Parts: sequence; C-alpha cells; structure tokens
Amino acid sequence: MKHYPCILAIAGSDCSGGAGIQADIKTISALGAYAASAITAITVQNTCGVTGIHPVPPAYVQAQIEAVMTDIRPRAVKIGMINDAGIIRAIAGSLRKHTPYYIVLDPVMISTSGHKLMEEDAISALTGSLMPLATLITPNLHEAEALTGKKISTINGMEAAAQELLSFGSQAVLVKGGHLKEEEMCDVLYIKGEAHPRRFSSQKIESRNTHGPGCTLSSAIATYLALGEPLAEAVRKAKAYVYQGILNGKDVHIGEGHGPLNHFFAPVAMQINEELF
Repeated sequence: MKHYPCILAIAGSDCSGGAGIQADIKTISALGAYAASAITAITVQNTCGVTGIHPVPPAYVQAQIEAVMTDIRPRAVKIGMINDAGIIRAIAGSLRKHTPYYIVLDPVMISTSGHKLMEEDAISALTGSLMPLATLITPNLHEAEALTGKKISTINGMEAAAQELLSFGSQAVLVKGGHLKEEEMCDVLYIKGEAHPRRFSSQKIESRNTHGPGCTLSSAIATYLALGEPLAEAVRKAKAYVYQGILNGKDVHIGEGHGPLNHFFAPVAMQINEELF
C-alpha cells in the first residue's frame, strides 16, 4: 500500500491564514507529505498584527496529540506557538510517551509585528521540558536574544548564541538571521558533536509579504526530515522552499500589513533551484 510520510504540526491557529497551523498545513501539503494538527491556541490576528490569544486547555491539546499518535503515527513533529506552561508540559508528556523520530521546535515568542506571544512562566517550561526532546530548535534573532540574554548583531554572534543554546538539550540549533541589517540573509546551524557551525546564505528579497516564514521554515524542515533527508540537507532544502515562496509572493497583495508568502508557487514535482544554498 502507498504511504504518505506524516507530520504532526502542534501550533496556534491563525485566522488570517498566513502563519501558524494554516502555514504548517500548506507547507507540508505543498512538499508532498500528509499534515495532521493539534491546535494550542486560537489567535485573533491579521496581516497587521495580533490582537488576542485564547489558549486551548492543556487536556484538549494532549488529547489531540494522542488521537494522532495512536492512529496515524507521524514520523516528524513540528511545534510552533505555545504560550502556556501547562500546554508545554502536556505536549512534552505525550512526546516522551510516543517518541517520534524527529521533533522540530520553533520557539515562537515574538510575532513578526513585535507582539509578545509567550507568557513568562512558559519560557522555563519550554527550555526545561521541550527543548531537551527536540531534534532541532529554530529561534530567530529576537528569540535567541531572549533565551541567551545577550544582544546579537553579527553572524559571529549568531554562531556563539547557537552554541550556547545547545546547552538546553536539543540535538541542533538553527539561529535565523532575517532581522540582521545586512543585504545578505544568513542562518546558522549548529549540530551537536560537530566542530563548526554551518552557514546558509542568500540575497535578501525586498517584500512586504513576510507573514509566516518562520512557521513555514520549521514545517518544511520537519517535512524534509520525514522524507528521509539528513538534518543539514533538510535545512538547506527548507530554506530554498521559503526563499522561493517569498520571491513568488512578493508582488501579491493580501491584507494591509505583512502579507503571506506563496506556499504553492510550484507543483511538488518541480525541482527547487539546487544552487540557491
């Protein structure tokens, strides 16, 4: 029988469709895998910002995960926005029980528009309960600064932060450099046990449509891992997918703020430019 690689996305719901669970499902589907989901919160947001967050009770988050794990048995899990310590502990308990092959954790603490998305007590639960279970964590610069307590303004600073963040227990850290004021975009991947970090660079695309790239990237990495790619190659291919999504969505007008990237810029069978990264 045919079998789709399944990825479980655990994240908040974005009613505007550009980020969160909606971006996760679009990404996983566009890359040819099967998307299951567990919703952690209902957010009130659009392209201009977030105005409300209503957490789902921890027992219901855990029940969603259990329903998927005991039936579909996903190969990879992507975790996005969680702003409640009880939810974090519920997720960690389920993941310790079911031990999926890959866990990609995007510590969504601050939205693109600068809105704080995580409660203070949730941060310690995140670092103590979830990060040690993760194959990869994918903080952006602001999140890496919040987690390390240090200002990051250079690529060398990103590499130092990635190494420091490994102490929380994940197998690898990808620090995303999209907020650096440089013409070239650079993300830094540090894998535990490797002597040196890896850099992934590309030219910056001028676009107002920057809603949801972090959600998209982490989902794409989880998908490529489920499809059998080694971690560094999964990161490279995921970055190429996001790059093309931004490039092919930069001239599309959706909303009056930061619009979404184009998740469906090409059929699954199309080969993404192998020379980008």
